[in-house]
Amino acid sequence: MAQTALAQAATVQTDDGLLALTDCRIEPVGDRCLQIRLGDQVGVAVSQRVHAVTEYLLRQRWPGVRDVVPAFTTVAVHFRPEMFARDKGAPFVQLSAWIRDALVDGVPAVVHAGREVEVPACYGGEYGPDLEDVARACEIDTAEVIRLHCATPLTLYTFFFSPGNPFAGPLHPRLAVPRRATPRTLVPAGSVAIANGISSIYQDASPGGWNLIARTPWNLFHVGQNPPTRLQLGDRLRFVPITPAEFDAMLEPRP
Repeated sequence: MAQTALAQAATVQTDDGLLALTDCRIEPVGDRCLQIRLGDQVGVAVSQRVHAVTEYLLRQRWPGVRDVVPAFTTVAVHFRPEMFARDKGAPFVQLSAWIRDALVDGVPAVVHAGREVEVPACYGGEYGPDLEDVARACEIDTAEVIRLHCATPLTLYTFFFSPGNPFAGPLHPRLAVPRRATPRTLVPAGSVAIANGISSIYQDASPGGWNLIARTPWNLFHVGQNPPTRLQLGDRLRFVPITPAEFDAMLEPRP
């Protein structure tokens, strides 16, 4: 099956409204983890499948399953091999059979709260040092880069890289740029970046190779809060331009 076919034909709607995922691939990742591949192209529809499968598997509380972790197009299932019956085959084989049966029968679609969150962002200059490079690469001016980045809410696909670090999309097609040829050794916390059709926010100061076009004053993760992430999967992020003075006034501490 071609990769595009997997991305487009993985879901069948059953009569009772469940999502039956018949074309997914289940792959081993070492001896304590397996990966369910639900598509090959990042997008809102594939992200919805990922979230639905994640929530369903978390509710099953199958013996030996330690955690279920969503990503862009896959779901990782971490398990303890010693918890599986030795006379029923390898743990990967047993767990794969459980998952495949569950997905073919159908899982409930996830209904997100549908929040639209306005994220303040100061564009250009020291806050977005790659804004002009992005404009040149896209053959538009910097004002148009900002307008396109702010024009349409971006769906939050997943968190990774650091706690609370969101990845959202799809970006407007005119903002199609790859990662930087040379990564930075240090990206400031709060940096708003784009690459490969996705926008992200660096929650913590860290190395990174994405194009920095802005910075938000928000802190997106606080371990003492419940939940600790300020944003939620499925949120629609609408970036709102602010001035440097507004950035300073809104700047939040990072514990």
